[in-house]
Amino acid sequence: MTLAAPALRASTEIAILSPFDGSTVGTLPESSAAEVHARILRARKAAAAFRMSTPYERRRMLDDLAALIARDAETLAQTICAEMGKTITEARGEVRRAQNTLRLSGDAATFLDGEVMHCAIVSGGADRQAVVSYVPTGVVAAITPFNYPINLLCHKLGPAIAAGNAVLVKPSPKAPLAADHLVRLCAEVGFPQDLVQIVHGGAETALALARGPIDLLSFTGGPQAGLALKRASGLVRCLMELGGNDPLIVLPDADLEAAAQTAIGHRYEIAGQSCAAVKKLYVHQAVSADFTDLLRSKVAAHRFGDPADPDTLMGPVIDAAAAADVIARISEARTAGATLLEGGTRNGNLVAPTLLADVPADTRLFATETFGPVLAMTRFDDLATVIGALNASDYGLQAGIFTNDHAAIRLLSRSLQVGGIMVNEGPDFRAEHVPFGGIKSSGLGREGVRIALREMSETRVVID
Repeated sequence: MTLAAPALRASTEIAILSPFDGSTVGTLPESSAAEVHARILRARKAAAAFRMSTPYERRRMLDDLAALIARDAETLAQTICAEMGKTITEARGEVRRAQNTLRLSGDAATFLDGEVMHCAIVSGGADRQAVVSYVPTGVVAAITPFNYPINLLCHKLGPAIAAGNAVLVKPSPKAPLAADHLVRLCAEVGFPQDLVQIVHGGAETALALARGPIDLLSFTGGPQAGLALKRASGLVRCLMELGGNDPLIVLPDADLEAAAQTAIGHRYEIAGQSCAAVKKLYVHQAVSADFTDLLRSKVAAHRFGDPADPDTLMGPVIDAAAAADVIARISEARTAGATLLEGGTRNGNLVAPTLLADVPADTRLFATETFGPVLAMTRFDDLATVIGALNASDYGLQAGIFTNDHAAIRLLSRSLQVGGIMVNEGPDFRAEHVPFGGIKSSGLGREGVRIALREMSETRVVID
C-alpha cells in the first residue's frame, strides 16, 4: 500500500527568542508535513548512492566538517549562547566537543568490523562459512533537544554518516540556529546533495518525520515525547535518550571538597538543564553536616546572570514555563518539609542556584526529573536503602558515587539499575566514544560514537 503524501500548506515562521532578555535572536521557516515527506524521499535517493561510499571517504568528510566547525567556532558559540542561554564559556566548550565527536566518528568508521563464523560446528553441519558484516541502515531521522544543540546533533550525525547513512535533522524549535548552521556547513564541505538535510518545527514536525519512510529514529528528549514518537514510527528501529533523575551518593570516606565541587559543576552547568546532571544528593549521615556547610558556601558564591559575560558561571533556563516549573517544584518541596538553604528565587528566566536539604522522597523535586538549577539533598545511614529507592525509580540513566570503599563501589556497580556508574565523579560525566544511555524510562539503545555506529547499521550475513 502506498501512502499519499501530506498536503502542502503555507509556511510559517518560527521566532527564536533569547532566554536571557527575550529579544528575537532569529527566525526560521517551519516545515510542513508535506515538506518533511518530500525531504525524506530525497534522503532515500541520497542514501542509496552513499551506501557504496568507502570508510575512507566517510572519514574524510567528517574530518573536513570538523575543520569547518573549528573555523566557525566563535560564531557557533555566540549563536548557542544567544539562542539557549548557555554561558559563552560553556558554549565554546560544546563546540570543541562537537569537533571531537565528528573526528572520533570518522575514526570509528575504519573499525566497523565484522567476523567470519564456520557453520559446521555440530555433527552434520554444512561446510560453509558465514561472513558477518555491517551495512548502512538508510535514512536516519535525528531529533535533537535544545540543551546541547551542536554536540548532541554530532552524536547522531557523525555515527550515521560514518556508517553510510543519510540524515534528516529536526532540532528543537527553541534553539535551532546552531544546528541550521551546521547543516549548511555539510553542504560547504561537499557532502552529496540531500545526504544531510534539516527541517524545523515542534511536535507535529517530529511526528511527521517519525511517520515517514525513514529507517531509523534517533531521539533525545523526554519520555512522553519519546513514547509518542515510538508509537508513530511503528516498527522502525528507535534509539532514544529520554533523560534521568540522576543521583550523586556521598559516602563517609568521600573527598568532600571534590564531591561538593562536582555537585556544583554538574548541576549548575547550563542552569541544570542536562539529562544526566546531578538531580539529587544522597549524603551519609556521618558527613552530612560538614558536607552541607561546604556545599552551601559554594552555592552562595556561584555567579549567575548574563550568559554573554565571560565571568558568568550560570545563565537562564530556556523559557518562562521552565522557570515557573522549577519555582513551583521548590515551593512544593518546602511545603512538604524541605529546608531551603540557598536560592529559591527567580528573576525572569534566571533561577538562582538553589540548595534544599531533607527533601521528601515523594516530592516532584526529588522523585522526577527537574530541569533547572536545584540541588535536592537527603541524608541516609544504610546504603541498601538508597539502592532500593533508586531502583524503584522509573529512570535509570547514570549515577555518581564518591568513595574509595571498594566493597561499596562493587555493591553499587552490581546493584544499581542504571546505564552508567561514575566513581568519584558525577553522573553527568561522559566521553564522546564511550557508550552512553539508560534503561527503563531513560531510553533505548546507546550513544557514544563506536557503539552508535553499530546501532545505526544493519547486520548482514553472507553464507558461502
